[in-house]
Amino acid sequence: MKRPDLKPEERIILALDFPEHEIALNWVETLKNKIRTFKVGPILFLNSGSEGLKEFSNLGVNVFLDLKFHDIPSTVEKTARQSVRFGANMFTIHTLGGFEMMKAVSDVVKEEAEKLSYPKPLVLGVTVLTSHDKKSLEQIGISTSTQDTVLNLAGLAEKACVDGLVCSGVEVEALRKEFGNRFTLVVPGIRPGTTNHDQKRVTTPAEAVSKGADYLVVGRAITEADNPEEVVDSIVLSIS
Repeated sequence: MKRPDLKPEERIILALDFPEHEIALNWVETLKNKIRTFKVGPILFLNSGSEGLKEFSNLGVNVFLDLKFHDIPSTVEKTARQSVRFGANMFTIHTLGGFEMMKAVSDVVKEEAEKLSYPKPLVLGVTVLTSHDKKSLEQIGISTSTQDTVLNLAGLAEKACVDGLVCSGVEVEALRKEFGNRFTLVVPGIRPGTTNHDQKRVTTPAEAVSKGADYLVVGRAITEADNPEEVVDSIVLSIS
């Protein structure tokens, strides 16, 4: 798979982690000339729904549907089909769902997009959440290192024809070394400053891009800033 050829300003994804649709819509309207892609997670989706996704798309931006689907293959296959119909440009599944689940999604997304004559959305496999570290992985029965766990899950995703991965910036370099340009890499846990919030494996925008990240998911660093547009400009400058 060819990695996307992105301008610095196209790499930023703003996380719309708000419970109110109108607040999220205001952020899209405010920053749509500076940011191309906006992430809708479960907090917002439970308020906005599919009609809200269409409203964002109608403003000319890309929608990243981040609901991290993880269920039996037939259920996630049907959910992925709906995600194509919603017009999502990219969406997430959990690689921990296994090969059969991921392969079912890859196949149905291609089929549904062709049937509807829609652009095929990127299927992104979530590897290990950035809130995890070695200790918390051990608590759920995973004894391998965080990096080895990510690489193992990435290998399954490759076999299942998944388009990209969601990983921390800490693992980007190892993924590029192991898989080259096979995956589009989306990196959350991006911190332009020194505050980590509830993330444990974080990187700066420049570090993540220099190691091979394609997209950077940024939320509170922008939405809680005194001057959000200035923060966006500074991130763009740092990765240019």
